[in-house]
Amino acid sequence: MAHFSLKMFSETRFVQTKSKKTLARPGVKNIVLVEGVRTPFLLSGTTYADLMPHDLARAALQGLLHRTGLPKDAVDYIIYGTVIQEVKTSNVAREAALGAGFSDKIPAHTVTMACISSNQAMTSAVGLIAAGQCDSVVAGGVEFMSDVPIRHSRKMRKTMLSLNRAKTLGQRLSLIGSIRLAHLSPELPAVAEFSTAETMGHSADRLAAAFGVSRIEQDEFAVRSHTLAKQAQDAGLLQDVISFKVPGRDIVSKDNGIRPSSMEQMGKLKPAFVKPHGTVTAANSSFLTDGASAALIMSEEKALAMGYKPKAYLRDFVYVSQDPKDQLLLGPTYGTPKVLERAGLTMSDIDVFEFHEAFAGQIMANMKALDSDWFGQTYLGRKSKVGAPPMEKFNLWGGSLSLGHPFGATGCRLVTTVAHRLQKEGGQYGLVAACAAGGQGHAMVIEAYPQ
Repeated sequence: MAHFSLKMFSETRFVQTKSKKTLARPGVKNIVLVEGVRTPFLLSGTTYADLMPHDLARAALQGLLHRTGLPKDAVDYIIYGTVIQEVKTSNVAREAALGAGFSDKIPAHTVTMACISSNQAMTSAVGLIAAGQCDSVVAGGVEFMSDVPIRHSRKMRKTMLSLNRAKTLGQRLSLIGSIRLAHLSPELPAVAEFSTAETMGHSADRLAAAFGVSRIEQDEFAVRSHTLAKQAQDAGLLQDVISFKVPGRDIVSKDNGIRPSSMEQMGKLKPAFVKPHGTVTAANSSFLTDGASAALIMSEEKALAMGYKPKAYLRDFVYVSQDPKDQLLLGPTYGTPKVLERAGLTMSDIDVFEFHEAFAGQIMANMKALDSDWFGQTYLGRKSKVGAPPMEKFNLWGGSLSLGHPFGATGCRLVTTVAHRLQKEGGQYGLVAACAAGGQGHAMVIEAYPQ
């Protein structure tokens, strides 16, 4: 493989129109994003309400097959990310792949890493290709918040399992007689940290307070996100969205959570988590969303041999992890300087930024942390600040606050958006960054494919 990469390296250098260098390295495989698609992201409890997660994942995979004309046995591996698992389809990657008509000879596994689950799916794909195990991998993610598993209480579960094993009628009656009303109260899944028992919204509120992010700043950012998303949707820029015929219902072809609002309307909402003085509201937080995404990732050699025109190179990436109590949502601040260092780039080299917007307060806190000499010195071990991304390059087609955030699917949306924005804006380097539950985070550098 080395001779091929060296040849490609010499060719790529001359093709590149920009003065910036390419990140291709001699002897290292170039790995490309060929295509990325997603179902429309819908508010949970709306048109997708009666489906199951694998239905959405299958729709995204079928959309990818349709758009690429990929033969159904031409992939070596399939990886999907998801967070709240449907028990019946715990390996949703496999069920969705079979449902979409992929060859049953293609192995598939499911990963979970909170809001960066599909980022993990994509970088696992990159790893398999870099290691020479595979040439082409489909990575994606799905989240379905319209129907989540709700369990019986622990005591009730114990009783039911014992009933299953009971041999005599007497034993059964005795167990049934031991059931109390309190045993019947269900256990609901919560978007909360297991280690701290704190909900993510509460953490976001504390983070915003720690960095002095005002309610007005958060509302302004949320209005910006919805306004830009609406403009992008109306201009047909969200070309990764595929139409999906929902069985028994309509064809869905666009995200339905985009709601541009005024500062006055935003100001009327009460705090959602820390009452009465919190600054995080339902309107400046991402909402519960159903959706799925899928991306075709290949070695450049394989993509070109199959006649594809790749969208972008997937370059360096990092995962980071911090204290899940005070620094739960600061993944972008820790990941960004690390990935730039790996790639040998600076903030000013980046043309397109796409950060996951969990909460407006979380985005603004990361901006302030990146722009703080004190934070850089105290927590990042740097001489000075990293520098915040300029807003004229940042999330210009909306983000998770407006487009929606199906936990397992957002990573693919971010990467595909960077590829499309680089093509549209004529930039060369894009940077994706995201925070995730558990105090974890991800950042990746994406390079435009020469036009």
